[in-house]
Amino acid sequence: MHIWIDADACPKPIKEILFRAATRTGIPVTLIANQMLAVPRSPHIRALQVPKGFDVADNEIARRVTAGDLVITSDIPLAADVIAKGAKVLTPRGEPYDKGSIAAALTLRNFMDTLRSSGVETGGPAAFSASDQHAFARQLDRELAGRKG
Repeated sequence: MHIWIDADACPKPIKEILFRAATRTGIPVTLIANQMLAVPRSPHIRALQVPKGFDVADNEIARRVTAGDLVITSDIPLAADVIAKGAKVLTPRGEPYDKGSIAAALTLRNFMDTLRSSGVETGGPAAFSASDQHAFARQLDRELAGRKG
């Protein structure tokens, strides 16, 4: 298992939880972003900077991910791509996506995008909260406990 982080929009508290998990478990964690990222010195943690551009980081994650990996992202199309390759997805708010739930998430995303394109104000996601952070930590522990060897 390898943990890939769509790091451009990942909240700092979630990155810190993942850094501790990498240190505790020895599972490699790679942050991919189009900007330089500071990461702790660890043989299990690395950051990869990609060029700026639309979906460049997402495409790099999709290219590198393999079955059994875990991807941390809020990006629904990226989630669909990596699930198709056999990886698992967890949002920074602790919501897991899998083959059974990603189709509905894509449909909702596309519907909301259509509304926004037609001028309907849909608002954005709620502010990231301490309860989101705790939900993420709980779900990450479940994912790591369920991993194979």
